[in-house]
Amino acid sequence: MPNTITVITAVHAPGAVHLPDAHKSLREQELPDGWDWQWVIQEDGESDAVRPYVPDDVRVSFGQGRAGRAAMARTMGLSRAEGVYIKVLDADDMLTPGALARDLRALTDHPDLGWATSRALDLLPDGSTVGFEGDPPQGPIARGAVLEFWRANDYRAQVHPATLFVRRELLLALGGWMALPASEDTGLLMALNAVSRGWFTAETGLLYRKWPGQVTSQSAHTDAAERAARFAVVEARARVLAAMDGWRYDTR
Repeated sequence: MPNTITVITAVHAPGAVHLPDAHKSLREQELPDGWDWQWVIQEDGESDAVRPYVPDDVRVSFGQGRAGRAAMARTMGLSRAEGVYIKVLDADDMLTPGALARDLRALTDHPDLGWATSRALDLLPDGSTVGFEGDPPQGPIARGAVLEFWRANDYRAQVHPATLFVRRELLLALGGWMALPASEDTGLLMALNAVSRGWFTAETGLLYRKWPGQVTSQSAHTDAAERAARFAVVEARARVLAAMDGWRYDTR
């Protein structure tokens, strides 16, 4: 659907309680005339615990399916995506005012770019926020720059994959999110950067909630053997893609 941004959220039962906050941050977004958003919420599983927290909003599409972790849930959610752009929003995070409009402007003003990201702040349980001091300057991000920074800085990306805004056709061309138990969003970010230039907005676009129930706080997420395997395949895929001609957006 033209002039629509599809926001995709994967959610499992423990994180469903945060959906109303995410929805509030969406309702507060202001977009250019003629533009609107669609929110695709995909449960990772088929429980009765998520639906009660799904907002009653005609712009919200809720679906369920076999559990397979966030990558599969998001990719299955793409089946209901109507927008020309896709925005990631984790169930426990919140957009800041103006975030969608800034993302949209980055790609409409620069049709040669495939994706955009923005500054993120960790939102701590006490309500305070903490930033990351390694952000790049605002502007275009060269092909391969995110991968090289990630490799040189103990596998920490210079831009946050949870802030991703991407052209739908490019996301589909790369097959959606990587089929990994974690770091699926990092894998997608590295693949995107391997084939196309992106954009970074220095203004904060996301509040990244830190809480005990989040997936990245679980011990399995930091298991050394699994982490090494995840990152090995992320890097290998990105380097193979980087050797190709890259992505070109047809503006005809």
